[in-house]
Amino acid sequence: MKSLPLPAILFFLPGIALAQPAAGDPATIVVTGAGLDLPPGTPAYGSVVIDRQRLQDSASSRIESVLGDVAGFQQFRRSDSRSANPSAQGATLRALGGNASSRTLVLLDGVPMADPFFGYIPFSALVPDRLSVVRVTRGGGIGAFGAGAVAGTIELASATRDQLPGFAASAFYGSRDSTELSASVTPDLGNGYVSLSGRWDRGDGFQTTPKDQRVAATVPAAYDGWSTNLRAVAPISATSEVQFRATLFEDKRTLRFAGADNSSQGQDASIRYIDRGRWQVDALAYVQVRNFSNIVISSSTFRRTLDQRNTPSTGIGGKIELRPPVGEAHVLRVGVDSRFASGDMFEDAYNANSASNPATFRRHAGGEQWTRGVFVEDDWTPAGPDGRLVLTGGVRADRWSISDGFYRQVNATSGVGTSSDYADRSDWEVSGRAGALYRASDAIALRGAAYSGFRLPTLNELYRPFVVFPITTQANDALTPEKLKGAEVGIDLTPAPGISLSATGFINRLDDAVANVTLTATTRQRRNIDRIVAKGVELTADATLGAMRLSASYAYSRSRVHAPGEAFDGLTPAQSPRHAASATIAYSPAQGPTLSTTLRYVAKQYEDDLQSDVLPHAITVDAIARLPLAGGVTLVARGENLLDETIVTRNAGGSMDLGTPRTLWIGVSFGG
Repeated sequence: MKSLPLPAILFFLPGIALAQPAAGDPATIVVTGAGLDLPPGTPAYGSVVIDRQRLQDSASSRIESVLGDVAGFQQFRRSDSRSANPSAQGATLRALGGNASSRTLVLLDGVPMADPFFGYIPFSALVPDRLSVVRVTRGGGIGAFGAGAVAGTIELASATRDQLPGFAASAFYGSRDSTELSASVTPDLGNGYVSLSGRWDRGDGFQTTPKDQRVAATVPAAYDGWSTNLRAVAPISATSEVQFRATLFEDKRTLRFAGADNSSQGQDASIRYIDRGRWQVDALAYVQVRNFSNIVISSSTFRRTLDQRNTPSTGIGGKIELRPPVGEAHVLRVGVDSRFASGDMFEDAYNANSASNPATFRRHAGGEQWTRGVFVEDDWTPAGPDGRLVLTGGVRADRWSISDGFYRQVNATSGVGTSSDYADRSDWEVSGRAGALYRASDAIALRGAAYSGFRLPTLNELYRPFVVFPITTQANDALTPEKLKGAEVGIDLTPAPGISLSATGFINRLDDAVANVTLTATTRQRRNIDRIVAKGVELTADATLGAMRLSASYAYSRSRVHAPGEAFDGLTPAQSPRHAASATIAYSPAQGPTLSTTLRYVAKQYEDDLQSDVLPHAITVDAIARLPLAGGVTLVARGENLLDETIVTRNAGGSMDLGTPRTLWIGVSFGG
């Protein structure tokens, strides 16, 4: 398969950008490190914002845990990035089901974070301390974002200069000999700045296997991972700036049995040009180089049965958005975007029933994908910028292609092989969205929206089979794109200063949904099913009363699979709870100790399409306390799952995995 190298030019641009402004530019230029302002119609689609304070008050210090504040956010399985198989770290919203690929588009400074081959999100590389804000939009269509946002978008924005101290560091020690070390340095350079940060996590891990299912080969889920991030921001003129980001990460984990080791790696780089002048511009280019390896251990003989030794992939893309000056009543957005993904899977199968454990088959599969889109969207405030009514609408057209797909298998003993080459495919997808926001008063806002979008099947879904004992899931090269249509209505209330309430009702229809369909007791296959229809209500509340803050979220979702003639017709999609809730209460005075406690509830859900395996409901309580000491040093205590709730994250015919038990941390931070 093709593998495109990391363009060296990306590494020279920050240095160029940090040069002094050209003659004639103002002597003092302020850079922000942020993107363009949100268009006025953004609230019409409804969203939940997680601010920097909440990001820093996570008991686990992991972004996927913080995202749990948004009821309706789901991972494929309820394990965090210390004990989950990285390839299963998909994210979705609104109970549309899951099969490990993300139905939600996760962006960091405009860059899609999904792995180019698998479609999973590298949560361990998205460190909360590096972020300014997270905006979660449950629905909204793909709009100006691009393909993949069928269930919504999760927009992560890097911390800005005013949020970053010159130097910050922290060190924590936790249960089961766990350590977490991080540091950052952010010097000013010329009229810009550079921020360099790093984090290292390791731990002996907890037993993911229930006590009555453990054997001699059972081991805790040990983990060891690090990530570094370099971000440079510098002015080009009084209204424009360039932003560069490079992230390197490696994550190693052991799952269930001794020798069942996996590793994920990534090298990402992006450069972004922002102009806030009369003609506003947001131009972005990025490259991602990723890899994944995984060893599967037999649960009966405890020998190696599969070595997914190498899965290199590359993602390259970019976007240009223009906002021409068309008058105060309009914010017009026009643009183009593109993303290329390629990847290969190299794996070796072994005879786990033989003591010599010989190789039996060697396999190689892969392919390429392109999406190229053009969009136009307008936010219109008929009465001018201060008007109470905002209308928004847009349309986009995407050309997609799936090409060079193949699967090779060779007998390791005889050398006899089989080979399949799959037909290239391409087509157009047209999508759109429209919404209205009416501020009836300073305390009441009404909104409504309708939208559509699509998601290509990932290279993993198309070409890579996998085994999670005792189930083998087959790939399917004939998969077609998922297509969503949805609508929602909502009301936002501000009854008093510092108090906000929101309610949203929605209906989404996902046609040709990709699901893991049960064929036999031990075999599933990825298939397009007719549709999934999800209906529900989402409630949020936020109140700030002096030093006290309360935030809460609740989602009720009723989703059904429509698959005439299939055994799962009319059932709830896998991995889709009907109820989910989260509540956080925090005490944060200007000086002195602070405390934050979070309670979460997730109702039961089903592991599989036939609803034969149940994941029971779970209630967890987390907390974090900070005690300022002298010299900018703060003593910090954190507790995860304080009630030690048993969280079943996988159930395959009674073979179970468990989530994070009670975990306690003690540490210090400086400058944060």
